[in-house]
Amino acid sequence: MLPQEIIRKKRDRGVLDADEIAFFVQGLTAGRITEGQVAAFAMAVYFQGMTREETVALTLAMAASGTRLRWHDLGPVVDKHSTGGIGDKVSLILAPLLAACGAYVPMISGRGLGHTGGTLDKLDSIPGYDTAPGLERLRDAVRRSGCAIIGQTAELAPADRRLYAIRDVTATVESVPLIVASILSKKLAAGLDALVMDVKVGSGAFLPSLDQARDLARNLVEVANGAGLPCRALLTDMDHCLGHSAGNALEVHEAIGMLTGARRHSRLQEVTLALAAELLLMAGLADDAGAARARVEGALDSGAAAERFARMVAALGGPHDLLEQPRRHLPACAVQRPVHLSRAGMIESIDARALGLLIIGLGGGRTHPADTIDHAVGLSEVLGPGDRVDAAQPFAVVHARSEADLAAAARAIEAAVKVTQEGPATAAAVVLETLAIE
Repeated sequence: MLPQEIIRKKRDRGVLDADEIAFFVQGLTAGRITEGQVAAFAMAVYFQGMTREETVALTLAMAASGTRLRWHDLGPVVDKHSTGGIGDKVSLILAPLLAACGAYVPMISGRGLGHTGGTLDKLDSIPGYDTAPGLERLRDAVRRSGCAIIGQTAELAPADRRLYAIRDVTATVESVPLIVASILSKKLAAGLDALVMDVKVGSGAFLPSLDQARDLARNLVEVANGAGLPCRALLTDMDHCLGHSAGNALEVHEAIGMLTGARRHSRLQEVTLALAAELLLMAGLADDAGAARARVEGALDSGAAAERFARMVAALGGPHDLLEQPRRHLPACAVQRPVHLSRAGMIESIDARALGLLIIGLGGGRTHPADTIDHAVGLSEVLGPGDRVDAAQPFAVVHARSEADLAAAARAIEAAVKVTQEGPATAAAVVLETLAIE
């Protein structure tokens, strides 16, 4: 086989067989295929798409390009993946919550992409926490804590690492088959028994329209099941910040408050519990939806999930007293100021994407892969649609490094938030749909 003939076939709307895809992925992993050929392949797929069978074959080939973890001596191994959003710190709460319910969670997470925040960037705000451990440390952390949230290691799905890096600079990131294969190859390599997808919908989501999000969710569920990984998807609202904070260290603070019961945001709690209950059902750890919900609520309220989080942080090199003294360990900004809107009334809508870009502007995200992130900056006490703003009630507190950054953030907030006297016509549900294909 020749790489250029495989590219030509896909360019001309042909359907690749599993052997052709495996050959290309093997060459991609070994470096026998040039960057130009990889870019041409990605562009051909971007324009011509892939059948379900092709996408399954690509997913399996990329998962097989490196080490595939095995957890034969442990109970059900599960995970969740989110398509990303503003203030989405669900993973920090969900992984230890599932561990407290008897599941094991080797969660392979990512960094911020575009305007959305990344779980690994949040965890990097914890001093000493190792988001890139070797496989033995990962295995040890999962066995000791029941969960470990880390980044993709060099051993897991290396073909995906190379393909994604080239997609990122060739305007082919948005290809649904390539998105699906990228996400699921890492999950298959992690050795999962079940996966739930949190597909975000709204102005702060990667895919803002419900139809787009539904199409991606269906592709993910069908391909995962076709590759032998039981999967369901929840479509959840991302039309405004999820929780009351956005920004790396601030979101870790909020996650700790959720786990300890110090403070809980209702929409964040609902998304987390819904995802957790779905996974307990899939893993056979609950007999029905009511029992699953009761079990995850009990694990959260009892402090068992908080204890698992503390174990995970310590196992991966973080401070042993993070739960008790988060302010001692997490970075903070000297400039912290409430921002009031120019018009009093009810918040009708928020451009959540603009809030994400605001945080990048403060230094809390990247405009270039080599950029250093300021983990302390961001927003806290963020309001949502239906909340009242006036001279006494600010929209949010901005955490910035300078007065100039604070002023720029205030201008961006003013432009992003629509205020009326009536507010939104109805309150949006946070869990919009559940998709399961049996």
